[in-house]
Amino acid sequence: MRNPAVFLDRDGVLNRAIVRDGIPHPPQSVDEVDIAPGAAEAADALKRAGFSLIVVTNQPDVARGKQSLETVESINRHIGHAIGIEHFRVCTHDDRDDCPCRKPKPGLLLEAARQLGIELAASYMVGDRWRDIEAGRAAGCRTVWIDWGYDERGADNFDYKAASFMDASRWILSQPERRK
Repeated sequence: MRNPAVFLDRDGVLNRAIVRDGIPHPPQSVDEVDIAPGAAEAADALKRAGFSLIVVTNQPDVARGKQSLETVESINRHIGHAIGIEHFRVCTHDDRDDCPCRKPKPGLLLEAARQLGIELAASYMVGDRWRDIEAGRAAGCRTVWIDWGYDERGADNFDYKAASFMDASRWILSQPERRK
C-alpha cells in the first residue's frame, strides 16, 4: 500500500514570503502572515486524492536570535488552521550547525517518512528555493519549484516549474500514477 505525501515548504508556498532586496524572509508574527491565494483549495484537492501534506521548513532565525520558537510555532498553527495542514517539521538551525534536518539535506523529509509511513518514491516536494528542491531530490521525491524570481541561486533539476501552489497541485494531480 503506497502512502504518498506532498512535502511543502512554508514561506513562499503556503504563505507569501516577505521579499526585501530580492531575498525572501519569513513573517515575523502571525499578523504578517499572508496566506497564498488558492492554498487551502490546493491542499484540499491533494488531501482528497490521498496525499498526506507535510510542511518541512527551515527557520534559521531562531538560531540567529531573530525569532522565537514560540513565534514559529504560532505561525505554523495559524497556517495549519487556515489551510488544513496538521503535520509540520521545522529545522531551527543555521548552516554552520551542519545538522541533517536543514534543507538542502533531506533529514526533515526522511524523519517524517519514517514517523508517518510515507513512501518517498511516490511523494513530491514543493518549494520556492533551491534548498527545497535539493532536499526533495536527496529524499527520492519528485520536485516542483515555484519560481518567484528571487535574487539568489535558483533551483535546477526539478520535475516541474510552477507558477503557484495551486499550479503545483494541479500538475501533481495530473501525473499518470494519480489517474484512476
